[in-house]
Amino acid sequence: MTHLIPMSPLGFRCALGAAFCGYALLGGLSLTAQAPQRQSVTEGVYSGGQAARGQQLYKAQCASCHGNAMEGTVGSPLAGDSFLSNWSARSLANLVDKIQKTMPFNLPGSLSREQSTDLAAYILQYGKFPAGQAELSEGVLAQIVFPTAKVSAKPAASLAGTSLPPPEGNLAELMRAIAFPNANIIFNVQLRDPGNQKKKQPAAAPFDYFEWGSTVYPGWLAIDQAALAITETAPLLLTPGRLCQNGRPVPVDRADWKQYVKDLGEVGKLAHVASKTRNYDAFVEVSEKLNDACANCHKVYRDKGGTEGSGATRCQP
Repeated sequence: MTHLIPMSPLGFRCALGAAFCGYALLGGLSLTAQAPQRQSVTEGVYSGGQAARGQQLYKAQCASCHGNAMEGTVGSPLAGDSFLSNWSARSLANLVDKIQKTMPFNLPGSLSREQSTDLAAYILQYGKFPAGQAELSEGVLAQIVFPTAKVSAKPAASLAGTSLPPPEGNLAELMRAIAFPNANIIFNVQLRDPGNQKKKQPAAAPFDYFEWGSTVYPGWLAIDQAALAITETAPLLLTPGRLCQNGRPVPVDRADWKQYVKDLGEVGKLAHVASKTRNYDAFVEVSEKLNDACANCHKVYRDKGGTEGSGATRCQP
């Protein structure tokens, strides 16, 4: 008959600690064994047939914006140093997500996951990353990464003696976010006198922040803010380091560009004065001057490449 030997409290604690250590060690080994292996796009992660399917999709859905040679026209480049810098150390899953959720620009979400993956394969092929035997599949996208690019830190931009952080958005994004909607608010004054607009009542349910926000600063207050937005935005068009949508640098050092920016800022100030004095009649002239300021720049730097700057010469005089 086996006799159990009583264990002291200290011995019990030591044994318990050893058991926990053993479990932790086994758990660590288990996690290590299950950790997915990272792969580089340089290791033949797609097939030639998959890239061929992606090529046909690219010609039909992407080339008009990104260029036949992926050089970037309206859209950004999909090959070369700037592309690799942008996707440095990021996974293919991120690229496929972006394609599926945001492309084509005028019809986002219309591509299936498989089509988006095929397009990623073609982008890799065009970038001279080698093909392999197996196709890219959903299960491996997150483990396949682009090479890490050497990127030098961008110095803070200097504008009129003020240090500014590097630009967050490209020129098209900045224009769509601030200049475009606020210019339209000013243009709309020709059609509706802000002083005669009735205050809107937001819907009670479901609560809509956008609808509610449009009721907070109605009438002339909205025009005040739009004019101020145009005035304050103009200097941001001169921020060093900002890129156009197609990846080319904004021509911030050119004399004509500086003049176009100055003209935009001056119109913004004119609109702000007219709005503050509630001079409805002045907005016929303000709208004409704003239209001229926009059109003069667009003719040289945007529309030269085609409709809405759809050519390779966008952002070039």
